[in-house]
Amino acid sequence: MKRKLLALSLLISAFLLVFNSTTFAAGQEEDKTSFIMHHVKDSHEWHLVTLGHTHVTLPLPVIVYSGDRGLEFFKSSDFQNHETHAFGEAYAHEGYFIDEHDHLGRSDGGSFIEFSITKNVVMLFIVLIVVGWLALSAASFYKKNGAVAPKGAAAIIEPIVIFVRDDIAKESIGPQYKRFVPYLITLFLFVWFGNLLGLIPGAANMTGNIAVTFVLAILTFIITNVNGNKDYWKHVFMTPGVPPLMLLIIVPVEIIGLFTKPFALMVRLFVAITAGHIVILGFIALAFIFESYTIGVASTLMVTFINLIELLVATIQAYVFTLFSAMYIGSAVAEHAHADH
Repeated sequence: MKRKLLALSLLISAFLLVFNSTTFAAGQEEDKTSFIMHHVKDSHEWHLVTLGHTHVTLPLPVIVYSGDRGLEFFKSSDFQNHETHAFGEAYAHEGYFIDEHDHLGRSDGGSFIEFSITKNVVMLFIVLIVVGWLALSAASFYKKNGAVAPKGAAAIIEPIVIFVRDDIAKESIGPQYKRFVPYLITLFLFVWFGNLLGLIPGAANMTGNIAVTFVLAILTFIITNVNGNKDYWKHVFMTPGVPPLMLLIIVPVEIIGLFTKPFALMVRLFVAITAGHIVILGFIALAFIFESYTIGVASTLMVTFINLIELLVATIQAYVFTLFSAMYIGSAVAEHAHADH
């Protein structure tokens, strides 16, 4: 398994270096590091590669609703210079434009609601399709073959299900763990595959988008507090064993703690994944900044090493996010004995 991961990382690193040299080095003498933030940020188009002066991109749907114009559909290429693929107000289309920072605007300043399918949204759909296909394939395998040694998708899913159920849910939640296992398995698979697929050259930085990690954290927050029992809420608003005057300090701290937990989940995943992408692309950029084959070879070796680390980080972050979610849920549903107080 380690050899396969090493070989995969070497292939990814080599392709990543070639891919980025083709994509960004040619014709970008004025700024050889702009591709870093271009990759990290979301976009209305999916840029694949630049061959010479030819940009190969995937235009994405731009969907807008306004009270005076209703629902309208465009594609991102409608708002671009067709030679340079640059966005800007100068390339406005039917009263709308995408500015240099990839934000949609309206030329007359009117209000609107945007429902565009951006690069991260497409990546989210891809992850959902991959996870859904694996889960349904595994379910179909067991339905046809019964309790036999797993093969194919089942061989991937079964160890994860057992690991999340026994080592995360059961240990962190306790006797009531079974009803939360489906959520925790889905959470682990979604974050894990989002992290792994994000390492593919040209892929979107989905789990490095704070909007995605925010929604995941909110889901854990809702499940935790909706399932909180009376002991959980009593510990928040009437902490046992605390003098009445101290409650004036403890209760606000406990209430703030309800929100700092999902905040920590959100920021931890966002920072870890985004930082990894920036470091990898930063080392790639060194070869173009110094224009040196020696630096290029050294950066390739570093990128290979960091890719190995990122494969590990992708798994660790999925585990940590799922583990802490289970711990928060466990603290909300646990029955506390107060006889000693």
